[in-house]
Amino acid sequence: MVLSVSGVLLLGIVAFLFFRKDGMKLSHAAVCALLGFYLAESAIAPGIEAGGTTLANLLSGLNI
Repeated sequence: MVLSVSGVLLLGIVAFLFFRKDGMKLSHAAVCALLGFYLAESAIAPGIEAGGTTLANLLSGLNI
């Protein structure tokens, strides 16, 4: 998937903003990261990747 690096970067920025502005604790961020690693190895991972690709294609087709 082409958006893998930029998607991870975007999610990292969002997690950082939650941490700084909304009081997200470091333990919450660690749990989110672990959940992502476990989801990547699960049977649902191809469906999540297909959904992300579909969403990226939809967003790239918008004319703003």
